[in-house]
Amino acid sequence: MDLNLREAILYNIAQNNQEELEATISDAVQGGEEKMLPGLGVLFELIWKQSDTENKQHMIESLEHGVQQANTDQ
Repeated sequence: MDLNLREAILYNIAQNNQEELEATISDAVQGGEEKMLPGLGVLFELIWKQSDTENKQHMIESLEHGVQQANTDQ
């Protein structure tokens, strides 16, 4: 069986509107389930590919801040 996880995730969200995409992300983040991580990775990949250099830099800065915050919360 050849399962392409990326294709399956994209297929499952192909018809989603903005509200549905936001709900998917919010549910995955709030739920904190490990099984949701691959899906979030695919969504991030889509965002990254569609972003210009300035937006990518902003995401990296946000990520850096989030990582630092997560480390101080532990």
